[in-house]
Parts: sequence; C-alpha cells; structure tokens
Amino acid sequence: MKTKAVRLYGKDDLRLEEFELPVLRENEILAKVVSDSLCMSSYKAAKQGSEHKRVPDDIALNPVIIGHEFCGEILEAGAKWAGKFCPGQKFAIQPALNYMGSLNAPGYSYPCIGGDATYIIIPNEVMEMSCLLLFDGGDFFSGSLAEPLSCVAGAFHAMYHTVRGSYHHEMGIREGGSMAILAGAGPMGLAAIDYIIHCPRRPATLAVTDIDRGRLERAAAILTVEEARKYGVMLSYLNTADTDAKTSLLEINGGKGYDDVLVFAPLAPVVELADGLLAEDGCLNFFAGPSDPDFAAKMNFYNVHYAGTHIVGTSGGNTDDMNECLDMMSRGLLNPAILVTHVGGLNAVPEATLNLPDLPGGKKLIYTGADMPLTAIADFAELGESNPLFAKLNDACAAHGGLWNTEAENILLQREGT
Repeated sequence: MKTKAVRLYGKDDLRLEEFELPVLRENEILAKVVSDSLCMSSYKAAKQGSEHKRVPDDIALNPVIIGHEFCGEILEAGAKWAGKFCPGQKFAIQPALNYMGSLNAPGYSYPCIGGDATYIIIPNEVMEMSCLLLFDGGDFFSGSLAEPLSCVAGAFHAMYHTVRGSYHHEMGIREGGSMAILAGAGPMGLAAIDYIIHCPRRPATLAVTDIDRGRLERAAAILTVEEARKYGVMLSYLNTADTDAKTSLLEINGGKGYDDVLVFAPLAPVVELADGLLAEDGCLNFFAGPSDPDFAAKMNFYNVHYAGTHIVGTSGGNTDDMNECLDMMSRGLLNPAILVTHVGGLNAVPEATLNLPDLPGGKKLIYTGADMPLTAIADFAELGESNPLFAKLNDACAAHGGLWNTEAENILLQREGT
C-alpha cells in the first residue's frame, strides 16, 4: 500500500513524499491516520536531526516519519493481534514506549509509523507495551490531543512533597495548596489549567501568568474564574509584562510562597522567578523542554538545603496518564478543543513544523487526508466570503463558541472523502 508522509532526512530537512509501505508482518498492524497535532517536540527533532536522543543516526538513508500526537483507524491486524484489534476500531498512540529501555518512539524513530502520514504500519512493540489505545470518542481530533493532555497529567503526578524528618515522598501536587503556572496561556498551559481544575487532586489557589495579552484573554474566556470556583479553585490570571511578577504573585497568595510552581517556557528568568516563589517544601516542575542542551538557570541552594525546595522535570506522560485523559474526555471533564487554533492538511506540515515557535496561537491540527493550508480558525469567517468550505467550517465553529468541534471535523473529512 502507498502512503504519503512527511519524513525527516536531517537537520531542517523535512520532505512530503509518497512511497510504498512494506508487506504487513504477522506481529504488525496496518492503520490509517486521520489527524495529527503538531508538537514542539517535532520541531526540536527537525532542528536537531540525528543529534536528537530519539532520532536514529542513519536518517539520511533511512528517513523517519514525524508526528506523534495522532489518531486513526485500524485497517488490518496481523495474525498475532487479530484477536485483540479489529478493522474499523479507532485508536490513539502513546509514543513513549519505553521498550526494553530504548528511547525509540513513533514520530521520531521509525520509517513506517508517525502521525504525519496517511497510512502506517504499527510495529509489534507498540502493542507489546500496551501503547495502542482504543478510543471510542465521536471524533478523531480528541484522540490526537489525548497525548499532549497526558503530558500535563504526568507532570502533575510526578511532582512530590516530603514530610519533615521522614524520607517519605508524597507523590502529586499539594492538595488544597497553592499553585502557579508560569508562561501558562499557551496550548500546553491551557491543557494544564483544564486538567488541574477538573482532576480529583486540586489546589485551592491557582495563579496563571503570561506576557501575551491576547493569549491571557483567550485563556480567561475559555477557562473561567467561575468554572474553577465550581471545583473549589481560586483562579487568577496575571499579565507579568505589566507588573512586578514576584510581588504580584505573592500578593495573590496572601504574601506566602507557592507549594507547586510549573514553568512552561524554557527561559532562565522564568525559571528563576519560579524558584523565588517556592514555599517551604515547594516543588518546581520544569515542564518546558529546551532545544539548547546547555540551557541553565540559577537556583537558590540555600533554600534547597534549609527549606527543602526541589525540582522535577517531565517529558511526556505514560500510558496510565493517557488512559486517564481519554476517560476524563469521555466524561466531559476535559475539552481538548480549547487547545486548537489552526487547522491544515498534510501539505502544510513541513513548513509549519520548521517554523512552529514563530507561529501564533495554540495547537496546529493536521488532517492527513486533506490538502489545505494551515489556517487560523479565527480567519474562517473572512475566508468563507469567497470559499464555501471555510463558510461551512466557520458556521460549525461559531456554533461551538469559536472552537474546533466534531461537526467541523466531519465537514472537512467529507470534503476530502476520508
């Protein structure tokens, strides 16, 4: 079977190509990819090439398919998996396989599986590690966004606190405590706010900062102070471009430091602000992965010694995190549509991936069977004046508060005959 895919050949070398997939083996699964969400991790892989820890050394000769936030449909299961997986089943992928200690992952390391493709072959290790997750949702884009949502779930689960005089670590955030999410109005910050408001273990106080007024206004309109209050969370948004960040954040928390602080931008001043906000036994989660391997920031080691402040870092979630998020979506507790600001086809992937840090807005959602420029949802109305497709997409999104939705997805898929 032929597939179209975006493959990585080296640094800054992404190519959209059509090629023949190999014959399916008895321990593999053939699948169609419908949607993929672009991730900064793919940008880092494209920029670093084989220097990236998950990317093989020989991609110049054996290129890999990029994209790891994808959802699709099973077409054929090899004999080994035919009893468990059936044609027509919808699936999502947990790319962090951790197979036999390897860092290999779909979207980074394999020639025949990745999200930015029309058809893929899912290798045996994905099923062996229980990372092929059946998904019963009514759309595909939610399955794609389960992976980034799982990353924030994993971040919160990885945080910990201690008991003075004991070596016991209590995993998770300080329930009923105080939390700050710095540089948190981007797509992953929105995912974190949505999750922490609606999960069982919540803070009492949550402060979210950013320096982009537009992003903060969108975040406050989507994840409202009133919604957070329903779940016992006092939520505040703060533009730190307009104020002394540390002073204002401490005022929000009654002059006290924060139990949990998360950093969503790989900038030394943001990390150092986070360190300065920590209360005794405070936990700093450096969520934002830097592309610079020499990235560093100062930390107050006096407080590490005497106040027990500490750092954790997470890169992705695990299968349990992803299953948790799929379950929360099915119960209406998480709304993945809030992350999406742009939609496009497979043809848009190379340029968008290589320029991802410079593109405005949140998540860029790709439909692999579509030929469509990357387009902001906010531009649908204007484009719809001359293009019937965008007129229909605009009507569907307008009916859902300006957010991407199942109806809009179906309009696009029917237009492409997918």
